[in-house]
Amino acid sequence: MNEKVKIRREEPGDAPSVRRINELAFGQPSEANLVDALRAADAVILSLVAVEGDVVVGHILFSPVIVESETARFSVVGLGPMAVLPGRQKSGIGSMLVNAGLAELRRAGHEAVVVVGHPHYYPRFGFVRASTHGIRWEMEVPDEAFMVMELKPGALAGRGGVVQYRPEFAAF
Repeated sequence: MNEKVKIRREEPGDAPSVRRINELAFGQPSEANLVDALRAADAVILSLVAVEGDVVVGHILFSPVIVESETARFSVVGLGPMAVLPGRQKSGIGSMLVNAGLAELRRAGHEAVVVVGHPHYYPRFGFVRASTHGIRWEMEVPDEAFMVMELKPGALAGRGGVVQYRPEFAAF
């Protein structure tokens, strides 16, 4: 791990850097616009930045999502977007952000996290195919790319349904 990088909660003055990181990492403004929209809707559970010296080099955001079935409706947390400056990718910063975020969510009592992401990246943190828990996303996505992680063991036992992200996601 990179010992010069510190992970902390996002502060108001970080917004321009967070926007730039998301734009550069994804090569388009959609994810940066999504972060801005979630902030504006007060729909951020946790937003962390990775700071090297006094430069923000990475960002991760977690927002509320709903899982709904015919018989139940419950809340979990959605991970994303997560972005690292292109020149700093593959240096462990993304992993530091994910691990710090999951630890903080666990301490706060959240039970589970879902992510749409690279199927070779997120399993290292404990994510598994959401379908193994009877959970699917309302959008069409490859089964291996939609994953879930229990922060509290057994939290998803006997529960399943369709994940509905916040309406801000539909605009992007």
